[in-house]
Amino acid sequence: MRISTKFSDSIHLLSFISIFKTEKLTSEFIASSIKTSPVVVRRMIGELRLAGLISPYQGGKSPQLSRPPVDISLFDVYSAVEHKKPLFNIDKDTNPHCPVGAHVPDVLRSIYSEAEAAAFGQLGRTTLQDVIDRIQVAHQRYGEGTAEA
Repeated sequence: MRISTKFSDSIHLLSFISIFKTEKLTSEFIASSIKTSPVVVRRMIGELRLAGLISPYQGGKSPQLSRPPVDISLFDVYSAVEHKKPLFNIDKDTNPHCPVGAHVPDVLRSIYSEAEAAAFGQLGRTTLQDVIDRIQVAHQRYGEGTAEA
């Protein structure tokens, strides 16, 4: 099973728009950073625009954030692209006659609920500006290429 990168790609896109706000931003230029197709970038922009994170704009203009990065939480981004989809799924098709299968879904539901609340809380406290600041520190420290902040 492939895990979606839609959330991280959307954070990437929004960070790119903010960092390169004075450049002419085409879907091709943005796609070259994300390593995806311009069509995927245009779809992401559309979804983020519908969620109010990117301002409406006409062809020929560059996309812009609808508000400062400090006012956009990662939970806002997650909600926009994942539509508050749960982080964890529970297999409900377990054997009800087995002592494990009969109880593991309920036990996991409680544990997953606590973990999800903690994760969503952290995403709500972390802003796009926090991400941008870390990108800029990593770039200053390591230059271009792979690095961990």
